[in-house]
Amino acid sequence: MALYQKTATELLGLLNAGQVTSEELTRAYAERIAQVDPKVGAYLRVDVNGALEQARTIDARRKRGEPLGKLAGVPVAVKDLLCAQGELTTCASRMLETYRAPYDSTVVAKLRAADAVLLGRTNMDEFAMGGSTENSAFQKTRNPWDLERTPGGSSGGAAACVAADEACLSIGTDTGGSIRQPAALCGITGMKPTYGRVSRYGLVAFASSLDQAGPMARTAEDAALLLEVISGHDPHDATSVNVPVPSYSQNVREPLQGLTVGLVREHFAAGLDGEVESAVREAVKVYESLGAKVKEVSFPHAEYGVAVYYIIAPCEASSNLARYDGVHYGRRTDEAKLIAELDAERKQLLAAGKKREAESLDTSLVRLYRKSRAEGFGSEVKRRIMLGTYALSSGYYDAYYLKALKVRRLIRQDYDKAFEQVDLIAGPCTTSPAFKIGEKVDDPLAMYLVDLYTVSANLAGVGGISIPCGFSKQGLPIGLQLQGPPLAEDKLLRAAHMYQTATDWHTRRPKLA
Repeated sequence: MALYQKTATELLGLLNAGQVTSEELTRAYAERIAQVDPKVGAYLRVDVNGALEQARTIDARRKRGEPLGKLAGVPVAVKDLLCAQGELTTCASRMLETYRAPYDSTVVAKLRAADAVLLGRTNMDEFAMGGSTENSAFQKTRNPWDLERTPGGSSGGAAACVAADEACLSIGTDTGGSIRQPAALCGITGMKPTYGRVSRYGLVAFASSLDQAGPMARTAEDAALLLEVISGHDPHDATSVNVPVPSYSQNVREPLQGLTVGLVREHFAAGLDGEVESAVREAVKVYESLGAKVKEVSFPHAEYGVAVYYIIAPCEASSNLARYDGVHYGRRTDEAKLIAELDAERKQLLAAGKKREAESLDTSLVRLYRKSRAEGFGSEVKRRIMLGTYALSSGYYDAYYLKALKVRRLIRQDYDKAFEQVDLIAGPCTTSPAFKIGEKVDDPLAMYLVDLYTVSANLAGVGGISIPCGFSKQGLPIGLQLQGPPLAEDKLLRAAHMYQTATDWHTRRPKLA
């Protein structure tokens, strides 16, 4: 087995035993990336020289016997919306094409403190808005299991790089399923922690009440290791929870006794692919064989989840992205060209005797805002800004946004009632296996429905994890989603590890030349 095919936990054991150096490991990943990423397109940027320099420094410290962090020498990939000082942080958008962050996000700072080697920045849907990584302004990412299909999104690059063995660990973000959905479609493990468990400081915001960073890895054991590093209270983030971080990496191997797993009645209805349903039900039988009890529960408001999400998230996006105006932040249009165009239009109107129209033309500042935003944002981002601005506008706020907030509360109550009866909820993560590139990109509603089983966890603020549980007849991965009460990451990881010790779906790899 090649170095790059080993899990992070295995690699740490080799590093600590002196059987491999971080430099050797980093070179192995760099060579793997050079070999397969031209086909996959998981990375926007790879900093080979910077990563090797980090690796050599860690090797020297290890040789001197100095104390090292929990990820010392292990290469990690980071989604390109977490700020890293002095580095480009583009959010896969023309709007931030040249933006270099002046500080580290808390997640990146924690990775550095843990002595991780930062390999590079992964591709994503622009500003995390999308479910296929087709909305990136720079490139499309392809699913390593079938290069004609999407890896999911918006953390498609972070998922694809792990699936293709271009990193053993990566950081994604999840606003409505953007860690769990691509993890399911790429056949890896991906976790959305409870809202507030991981600091959002330095995470470029899409929807502030929904966004959460989390680990993507080959196994639950590796995800536990990464989550332990990035979790914790942060005074820079008022929404981060001030509670102790459990020893996820130590506890993950402990089986759960007396586990009761809930199946949501509404999750097994029209729209769910038959192969996905069959794989999920077989996975639940594995839990029963391990001693778990299974109980049916109901989410009476589940049908409203997508509608509520696609009101609240665009409203928050409309507010958050207002700062990108070409003056305060982001891409600025060519001002000289803009002023020349404006003067030419004014002269034409005056020559035609249309003085009033000439006087009513946009000011150069207003036109600068408009052109900068039009040039900087892609079509999906524009769509969501317009949706959100409309829902927040006078006369529609109560009818849409306020009503959505009320239903959001009802969705949270559905979870609260369910967790009075069961420990965890099991079910599908996606409605189908990976879909073809271009299949849904021109149908926003079809694309939004991809999030059917994931958005509710974000609306309720609870944690969720996707683990591989089977394959379709076409050889495409299928994911099982587990959801738990707030701050139940320890239990979710242990349940995921229990399943992975009894099955081998997570060990399968795509055949890439």
